[in-house]
Amino acid sequence: MIRLSMLQLRVQAITAAVALIAFAVLLAATGPHLASLYAASGLRGCQPASCGQRANIFLQQVDSTGPYAAVYPLSIILIALTPAVTGLFWGAPLLARELETGTFALAWSQSVTRARWLAVKLTVGGLAAMAVTGALSLLFAWWAAPLGRAAGLGGSGNSLAMNQFNPLAFATHGITPLGYAAFAFTLGVTAGALIRRTVPAMAVTLAIFAALQIAMPLWIRPNLFPASHTTVAITSDTTLNLFTTDSPHTFTFTLATDGLAGQPGAWIRSSGAADAAGHPVSTVVPSACSPAASSSGPGPALANCLTSRGIRIAVTYQPASRYWPLQWTETGIYLVLSLALAGYCFRRLSRLS
Repeated sequence: MIRLSMLQLRVQAITAAVALIAFAVLLAATGPHLASLYAASGLRGCQPASCGQRANIFLQQVDSTGPYAAVYPLSIILIALTPAVTGLFWGAPLLARELETGTFALAWSQSVTRARWLAVKLTVGGLAAMAVTGALSLLFAWWAAPLGRAAGLGGSGNSLAMNQFNPLAFATHGITPLGYAAFAFTLGVTAGALIRRTVPAMAVTLAIFAALQIAMPLWIRPNLFPASHTTVAITSDTTLNLFTTDSPHTFTFTLATDGLAGQPGAWIRSSGAADAAGHPVSTVVPSACSPAASSSGPGPALANCLTSRGIRIAVTYQPASRYWPLQWTETGIYLVLSLALAGYCFRRLSRLS
């Protein structure tokens, strides 16, 4: 039964193997040079005061040298789409095609029981989907390791300098791709069992999977663990924006920060103007600071004036140490959903005739 299931997946397996080989060749051809650029950047063993500048120089060099600026987003797109593709083309047809063509009567009239037939199909297909997605993710993690280290050392202002909590980076690294693949596959099987038609089942699978992939980073992941809070002073690295209003000589401002001293790699959830106790304050520029805003705009003079008025930046964040707990928790959520869907498939299959 296992051998038969593998034979039935041979077209998908060959397609996945070709994609994996092509991806591996692409990364193997460009990865060593990327690693050599990192080795020559001086980031290994750099002093904390100079790491950020060196990381920025390295990332700018990579962005302007060779195909790296194209390979990086291409890899992210490929890994992000792979679970959806396996759910659409491996999961959805698994039961829907049997029910749509009527071949289920033959398949289930043999010596193999329905439950065993489905168990083997789910195991082989699910593990194959997880293996393909996991292999792509591991290859990309090896290739992108120098970029991740540079971003962790303070590199910013570059599309290659993604924080590890960035939604795209988080979804394509670590173990979460395995959970996505398992869920997408079992979701496709469940949709096929309910709808009994392949194409509509594929459409439903894509819609539900896409909706959950959007909801997870926006509303679910940020609330899996309690956030930490702190206040920091306005510095030269602070993003200070100034806006005019309808009233003459009246301005509003916003404050934001991309990083925290002593918390490298932290996930900045939100930041804004506050007092020393962390309480939000008015974003109208104080009258005493209006001359600085009028003359120099959002520059050092306005920043110094706001600081003298006791205005700081309140930051809500997740420390870098929460990365793996979040990875394990999110993956666990998807695996639990996968098991629940698989259980429903067994129940649904026992009632089909």
